[in-house]
Amino acid sequence: MSLKIGYTTLWVRDQDEALSFFEKLGFEVREDLKHGDYRWLAVASTEQPDLAITLAKPGYPMDEATSQAVASTVAKGMLSTLVFTTDDCLATAAALKAKGIEFTRDAGERGYGVDAAFRDPSGNEFRLLQAASQPARS
Repeated sequence: MSLKIGYTTLWVRDQDEALSFFEKLGFEVREDLKHGDYRWLAVASTEQPDLAITLAKPGYPMDEATSQAVASTVAKGMLSTLVFTTDDCLATAAALKAKGIEFTRDAGERGYGVDAAFRDPSGNEFRLLQAASQPARS
């Protein structure tokens, strides 16, 4: 048996808006399929094409109360778990800022590496990490 992670889900307010954001990050559309009101939209980095992010809008098959709760939580930036890695956090952060990406924490040395935080139009907050060259000690 062979198992590996191929997709992860990111909840977004608007799929087209999220797609535009991820294109600024250098991601490409892997799949964009519609089935009635449901849209399966997945993007992947050209650097890591075997792992896609599905940009999911709260709704079907959720009930209305769950959909509203997820949308509200997304808007608070509380459902994102993505950490993007880079070889040069300072340069990558500067390039993303030049593309209009909103940073909530500037890049700086944090002991575990150089780290920054930025957000998407839905309110999701992400980390940008240039890991320290030495492994963490316990």
